[in-house]
Amino acid sequence: MNQAYICPCGTGKPYQHCCEPLHLDSAVAHTAEQLMRSRYSAFALKKFDYIIKTQHPDFIGDLTLANLNVGPHPHWLGLDLIANEEFVNTDALKQGTVIFKAWYKLEGEIDAIYEHSEFIYQDSRWYYTKGVQMAAKLPGRNDPCVCHSGKKFKQCCLKSL
Repeated sequence: MNQAYICPCGTGKPYQHCCEPLHLDSAVAHTAEQLMRSRYSAFALKKFDYIIKTQHPDFIGDLTLANLNVGPHPHWLGLDLIANEEFVNTDALKQGTVIFKAWYKLEGEIDAIYEHSEFIYQDSRWYYTKGVQMAAKLPGRNDPCVCHSGKKFKQCCLKSL
């Protein structure tokens, strides 16, 4: 990819210096937040093999490459990080939680995956385990746009509906 391409994860860094090394398996996520951001980028860039690879095997369920490739796929607009925490549980196991809103447009509608995600650190790697979905509320017309353009929502993504 072009060096000037900004990573979809929202850090503002060029993709090649942000999530690309994780996607190429030349680096690993150092925090639960970094893994969550890299998974968002993988969804945005349709790098579904990375999604499978970073899902904890005990929580894989029916998640397959074939299922992930079934469209229609959303157009990802932006990622809002609400909160994150890392801690060691009573079994001396490192865990993390991240709450985020991943905004997207699909079939003329804007919505978000608003999730409280759980992560586990095992074998020197972070893995996504599961998440609890919550209802997302669209921003008000005069609120900042979900795509982080710097414009008001009504003058940006809402206008394109």
